[in-house]
Amino acid sequence: MYKALIRVTLKESVLDPQGAAVKDSLHAMGFQDIQDVRIGKFLEVLIDADNQVAAEEQVQTICQKLLANPVIENFSFQLKEES
Repeated sequence: MYKALIRVTLKESVLDPQGAAVKDSLHAMGFQDIQDVRIGKFLEVLIDADNQVAAEEQVQTICQKLLANPVIENFSFQLKEES
């Protein structure tokens, strides 16, 4: 069993209005040192795979087909073996 820790973020060239709204709110709260905020997604997925290579292939596929929009988002992941 493997746990995939998946991070999906907007590409640098894509505007992030939600991040801008959070940054503006932080400034309004007095946190003037905040320079930028980018909003993303974090997912934990348990995979019952025979080995790490098979788990990595599954995670790569689900990220490409469902979890991330390749036009505007990047993804990265880390696998941890679960006992």
